Amino acid sequence: QVQLVESGGGLVQTGGSLRLSCAASGRTFNFYGMGWFRQAPGKEREFVAAINRSGGSTYYADSVKGRFTISRDNGKNMVYLQMNSLKPEDTAVYYCAANFVGTSGYTALSVREYDYWGQGTQVTVSS
Repeated sequence: QVQLVESGGGLVQTGGSLRLSCAASGRTFNFYGMGWFRQAPGKEREFVAAINRSGGSTYYADSVKGRFTISRDNGKNMVYLQMNSLKPEDTAVYYCAANFVGTSGYTALSVREYDYWGQGTQVTVSS
């Protein structure tokens, strides 16, 4: 069982930056691939970024590539999402998610593959 708690959301102007954090419970954090997803009002939850269990491989949605950076600190059981050059269309609730992979290097990119979810943190980008 993994519990995830996001923080760092807020209101920012277009072009600004935010850093989201996700704290994970449990002693087997390094057996999980981690992802960030977002959901805007009236829309389906969508993939934003993912990182494999070692942190050596990262993946991004085309809409955020070059602006967002995902990272993790296995010693602290933390995952981060650095968001730069924010746009109004980035406005959404952002969710941290964990996918158990054991010792595999696999990284899931779809909502249905993730086993555990945080409660979400609101990001609002004003124009």
